[in-house]
Order: sequence, then structure tokens, then C-alpha cells
Amino acid sequence: MTAKTPALLGVAHLIDALNARFGQACAWLTLFLVLGTAIVVILRYGFGIGAIALQESVMYAHALVFMGAAAWTLHRNAHVRVDIFYQKFSGRRRALVDLLGTLLFLIPVCLFLGWNSWDYVTAAWSTLERSSESGGLPLVYLQKTIILVLVVGLLLQGLSIMIKCGYLASGRIVEETEEVKHG
Repeated sequence: MTAKTPALLGVAHLIDALNARFGQACAWLTLFLVLGTAIVVILRYGFGIGAIALQESVMYAHALVFMGAAAWTLHRNAHVRVDIFYQKFSGRRRALVDLLGTLLFLIPVCLFLGWNSWDYVTAAWSTLERSSESGGLPLVYLQKTIILVLVVGLLLQGLSIMIKCGYLASGRIVEETEEVKHG
């Protein structure tokens, strides 16, 4: 952050950096997904050995890859977008579309998901929910918490997008630079 960078843009950069680091860490779990799944298959079909804990670990990692890296995907502007018109818009108009999309869709959906999953997650924590499978992991409550990780990450990234798009749409930043882009 330079001396000319407004404080709110500094907050947006911090959010971007945190979501990027966490998303990159989650993305590395894909290597474990491949290896873990291969080991489960080899053990089961090659040796007749069940590996429930490893199988559940792969499932937990799978959830983290998708839900943990969602905010990073949004930060990189790599989410699904039908951009027939969007790609031809000016930087200010794209910022306005992104700002409105974040306010009208992303934030409400995140709040709805957080509200509706809160009891589900807290119930799992209150009993320290364990796997119902013999030999399974005693960490089901942590797996369910990944839902709230998704919500918090997306809400924070939404805040970052609103800050950056607000500056661009209001004309306080004239052109879309690396400092403003969320992709």
C-alpha cells in the first residue's frame, strides 16, 4: 500500500491477500485428493482393506477445495459469468455491475446460507459430532464448519469488491488498474 492508496483500498488489498493465500492452500489439497483416492481404491480393490478414515479425509479435503477456495476464485474473477455485454462495458460500468451484483446477489445469498447453516454447524460443535462409521474421523463438526468458512470468505471478498468497485464507479479512480481489479 503506497502513501497515495486510500485506507479502504488497503483493507480491500488485505482481504484479497488473505483469501488468495487461503485459496491457494486449499487448491494444493487437490494433490491429496488424487493420491488419497488412488490409495483408497488400491487398498479396497487390490487388498480388500477398507480405509474409512482416509476416505473421509478425502471427502473433507474435497469440501475445502471447493468451499475454501471459492472466495479466491471470486477474487480472481474466475467464477462463471455470462459476459455477452459485460466484456464490452467500460471499467466504470463493469464496476457498477459488479457492485450491484455483490449487493443484490452475493451478500444476500451469503447471509441466507450463513443464517440457515448456523444451527446445523453449532449443533455439530455442541456434541463434537463424530463419524458414524467404525474407524471414521472424529471431526465431522470441523467438516460442517467449512460451510461457514465459505460464507465468511465470500462475505469478505464481497466487501473487497464493493470497496474497489465503489472507488471506480464513483470516479475516484479513473481507470481500472491492478489496484482496483478484483481479477
